[in-house]
Amino acid sequence: MAREIPRRALGAHGPFVSAVGLGCMGMSEFYGATDDEQSSATIKRALDIGVNFLDTADMYGPHTNEVLVGKAIRGRRDDVVLATKFGNVRGPDGAFLGINGSPAYVQQACDASLKRLGVDHIDLYYQHRVDTTVPIEETVGAMARLVDAGKIRWIGLSEAAPETIQRAAKEATITALQTEYSLWTRDVESEILPLCRELGIGFVAYSPLGRGFLTGAFRNAADLQEADRRRIFPRFADENFAHNLALVERVEAIARRMGCTAAQLALSWLLARGADIVPIPGTRNIGRLEENAAATWIQLTADEVGELDELAPPGVARGSRYPEQSMQSVNR
Repeated sequence: MAREIPRRALGAHGPFVSAVGLGCMGMSEFYGATDDEQSSATIKRALDIGVNFLDTADMYGPHTNEVLVGKAIRGRRDDVVLATKFGNVRGPDGAFLGINGSPAYVQQACDASLKRLGVDHIDLYYQHRVDTTVPIEETVGAMARLVDAGKIRWIGLSEAAPETIQRAAKEATITALQTEYSLWTRDVESEILPLCRELGIGFVAYSPLGRGFLTGAFRNAADLQEADRRRIFPRFADENFAHNLALVERVEAIARRMGCTAAQLALSWLLARGADIVPIPGTRNIGRLEENAAATWIQLTADEVGELDELAPPGVARGSRYPEQSMQSVNR
């Protein structure tokens, strides 16, 4: 890829990162069979082409995704803006044990992530989910102390509600908020995205391709492997699949007209929504990585953005974005 991947400022005081990052979660868990060798090659290729913003979390694996990412970037630490997360606690057997935002756990989790990643600092450290039993000021205050200690450089939140964001921002500088955002998940546009802009907080859009649905890779639920956790997600359920596939087919038709893929169109739409937005599509495939990166070179006109806005208005997808139990931990 001869063209340079453009950079974007992450928040008013954060780092410059590639306009499209790389989500690493699916390399270790949730989306069917994994292949560490292939995933490592994809991470290394990302750095080679200028995709420098890597996203992981301690819960992915659990714990093994950080090890994978750490090994893949060894010897190239200066080429990476490395983001990881804490807060979702899992046991060695993978069981979910709850959410922990206590100051003591913040310190413990950070030290464990540093060890697994094999680095001396984390660039962007997120609270993965908000612990409603601990005041956000206490959690963020502990994260600020990690900045002072040189263990992390910037503080992030994930799936935080507007009031939580406002309270956190009074305690410490919040560099980025990571929350789901895509053509079929536009909830953030009403309150959260405007608030981030008011506070100078960058927005990191996870699942920008609708967990792969918006790429057109799936034509029915049976296309998912037995071990693929998306099988239990409402938007992939049989009763919702056909409705949501119709949206994808309309996106594909526009993409064909424009000479790009549906994935590239979905990403370029997000990029056009504001220079403060950085999508982090996940993949373990080099071809998909390069396809996603090339979306940064597509410049949509105002009319094209408007056409997609009209095609996929807020609420267009059928089904909630997580199973009911998991929905209880978002927007808190």
